[in-house]
Amino acid sequence: MKDVMIGVDLAKSVFQVHGATMTGEVLFRRRLSRGQFLRFMGGQPPAVVVLEACGSAHHWARELAAQGHEVKLIAPQYVRPFVKRQKNDAADAEAIVVAAQRPEMRFVKPKTQDQQARAVLFRARERLVHQRTELVNALRAVLYEYGQAVPAGVAQLRRIESIIDDPDVALPDLVRDECRDLLAQVAEKSARIEAKTKTRAALAEESDTARRLQTMPGVGPMTALAVEAFAPAMTTFRCGRDFAAWLGLVPRQFSSGGKERLGRVSKAGQVDIRRLLIIGAMARVSWARRRPPAPGSWLDRMLARKPRMLVAIAMANKMARRIWAMLTKGEDYRDPVLALAA
Repeated sequence: MKDVMIGVDLAKSVFQVHGATMTGEVLFRRRLSRGQFLRFMGGQPPAVVVLEACGSAHHWARELAAQGHEVKLIAPQYVRPFVKRQKNDAADAEAIVVAAQRPEMRFVKPKTQDQQARAVLFRARERLVHQRTELVNALRAVLYEYGQAVPAGVAQLRRIESIIDDPDVALPDLVRDECRDLLAQVAEKSARIEAKTKTRAALAEESDTARRLQTMPGVGPMTALAVEAFAPAMTTFRCGRDFAAWLGLVPRQFSSGGKERLGRVSKAGQVDIRRLLIIGAMARVSWARRRPPAPGSWLDRMLARKPRMLVAIAMANKMARRIWAMLTKGEDYRDPVLALAA
């Protein structure tokens, strides 16, 4: 068992390290440059090194693990209560050690390079979608200045094109040229989004985990890629409920005196997976209006007494718990209605 813990406050150029024994006795405090950091840590005997889970933390976790250290990442919000009075780099590094020595503390599992690469692809596509939406809204705003009201959505592009090309619409030539330039930019973004989508689908086909996740209704290639990119190994969670709580798909608690008071969904978790699970669940709820679920099933009972959005969030919670079960047991999705019928 390692008897030294080193807390590191990361930054771009300056690193503050705080070394202490497991009983809290301070061994050293050092302020290091980026070039000195790895040399200093390489000269230390194997220790427990704790970093805040922030930008570049996963990179440094891999580098320090290669030197023989045991690396742990801790969420910044768990460190903040242990900062004494004034906030500075030295106080932050000390607070990291104090927080990490709590026996009940929770840690973040460092990501692999492959996980981070998938996350980069996921976020790149999301960024392009936001940029395309911004361009479409700019087009709508320009046309609205000349009395042409166009509904929101990328699906309205053909209608926008017809307005721009219509000679009967009173638009100055300068405005028409600017609108055509915006349309060209939208087309470029759409082509890049399609290319990212194909890359994402190819990655989903190569991965056995992504293939298994897509056997569940409401989970497509994007959701499967998000789970692979952003979620830690499912074995880090005790049960499916813990994974759903990590995603923020559980109600906030305001309980006291033995009385349970539950509020809205906490949203205190991984936003990308949570959003995609809710979208997939909402699609299943909407589909139930065309093809009613089996009488007496969970979905049938919920739709009979609850709003559709609430049912979708509850279903997203169930989907998260099933994802945990599928990945921990290495099994494909099994429809509970069919299983009961068998």
